[in-house]
Amino acid sequence: RPSPEEALQWRDSLEKLLQNPYGLASFHSFLRSEFSEENVEFWVACEDYKKTKSPVKMAEKAKKIYEEFIQTEAPKEVNIDHFTKAVTMKNLVEPSPSSFDMAQKRIFALMEKDSLPRFVRSEFYQELIK
Repeated sequence: RPSPEEALQWRDSLEKLLQNPYGLASFHSFLRSEFSEENVEFWVACEDYKKTKSPVKMAEKAKKIYEEFIQTEAPKEVNIDHFTKAVTMKNLVEPSPSSFDMAQKRIFALMEKDSLPRFVRSEFYQELIK
């Protein structure tokens, strides 16, 4: 469990929150309680994808991420604009570590602007900073 001081830093830094295993788990639980966990799950999937070295594994993961989060009517479709979706689809013709960068940045910004402030006001978070 993080110290209250450590948890306090998360108010101003989604990056710090996501880098902390406890912070990530708390944020994920909070978003699940709001039925909006697809954004953080997509972000985590992209982080994992970028660490993939094998081109075969990369292609498999890219397809899975696309089917789960990007394609229209995907089970956990993330809310990205048409342009970002088009760029991402184009990038997937030849998957590379940066294939999802634009979409991931958009989702990060969305979580920063929208989900993080709600999380900071939540019981989940209030308990952590006591």
